[in-house]
This record gives sequence, structure tokens and C-alpha cells, in this order.
Amino acid sequence: MIRPPRAQPRNDYPTSDGKPMAETDLHRDLMAEVIQTLKWWFRDRADVYVSGNLLVYYEKGNKRIHVAPDAFVVPGIGNHLRENYLLWQEGRGLDFVVELTSKTTMMEDIETKYNLYVEKLAVKEYVLFDPREEYLTPSFQMYRRFGAGFRHVKPTTGRFTSRVLGLGLERHGTSLRFRDPATGELLPTPTERADAESHRASAEAVRADTAEAEIARLKRELARLRGERNGGGG
Repeated sequence: MIRPPRAQPRNDYPTSDGKPMAETDLHRDLMAEVIQTLKWWFRDRADVYVSGNLLVYYEKGNKRIHVAPDAFVVPGIGNHLRENYLLWQEGRGLDFVVELTSKTTMMEDIETKYNLYVEKLAVKEYVLFDPREEYLTPSFQMYRRFGAGFRHVKPTTGRFTSRVLGLGLERHGTSLRFRDPATGELLPTPTERADAESHRASAEAVRADTAEAEIARLKRELARLRGERNGGGG
């Protein structure tokens, strides 16, 4: 029996800041896609936590100071449900962070959060992705921790490699996609996985119908042969 992930003990830090989840439908859907794709990739890892749009508190006792990355990954901690992320309780910063830049978040992403991720949250890799290519130049950026700061990572043929994830990152239209370097295949999105499962179920149904029809045909043939034998014996 598969056991559901255990939940984080309740604490009295807020779980919502009252702000909208994302600026547009595109940003919201892409955020969910990134989070769910990475959750699927690390589904068998009990020691890798994937989340996003979750309040992260980094000053113990201060309930007003927090940040909510669009998506983040933390290896080395339990993969269980959390209401928020308390840095001092977890004992680890956010190793990998993605921010999906929009008109209202651009300055925060490239200044406020940039400095916060460097100085307070020990982020090892920081990815900025502007799905509409309207606000960031370049519209897809990656920074990696180097000493006490960040160093800009240069893409190779438009693709970045995450050391934290062990995956390639690349743009496909307005989507941020991940590639498995071992197979060269893109990680399937939730929609692609659902479509594949639907096709598999349809193919299985066709095979079942074909097998059932064949069994019925064989039964009819057997009945015919028995009838001929009985008739011949009379």
C-alpha cells in the first residue's frame, strides 16, 4: 500500500500573503507545469522536496518577512507536505529556484529576490524565465553560486544545465522544458503524461476488444465444427 506523504507539523506562521498566485493565466499554468514536471521527475526520491508559490520564512520570529518563489527544489530534506518553509527549521536553503518574470515582477526578480537568494537563502542556482520575451533581456537567464555571490551562466546552444537537478533546461515557445541528458528526451509535462496514458488506455481497450472478438469467433467456429461432427455421425 502506498502511504501518503507525512505532513509538516503545524506552526503559527501564515500560509498566505493575500497576493494572487500569478499575474496571468500563462504564468499560473507554466508555474504549475514546472512544479508538477519536477515532482514527477523526483517522484521516487524521498529526500528531494519540490514546491512553489509557498511562503518561505528566513528570519525566525518575523512573520512579515518572507518570499514565495514560483518553483524551487531542495535535495537533502524530507519530501513531505508543508504549509510553509521555515529556513531555520529545515536547516537548508533553496538549492534551485525558478522565477517566471512578468511585467509586475521583473524588478523584484532581478534585484530584490536576486539579492535575497544570494544573501539569505543560500540558493545554488537561480533561473529567470520570461515566457513572453517581453521584459527580460535575455529572456532566459541562469545564475550559479560562486563564492558569496552569483555568477551568470552562459547557455550552450540556448540550453542551460542544472547541476542541482542533473537536467537540461531550454525554451520551447512560452514553456520552460527540462531534458534528461541520459536519454536526450524531454521530461513529459502533466498534459503530455495524461495524453500518453489516454492513448495507452485506448490502445489497451482496442486490444481487449480485438481479443474478445477473436474469442467469440473461435467459439462460433468450435460450435460449427461440433455441429458438423454431430451431424455426420447421425
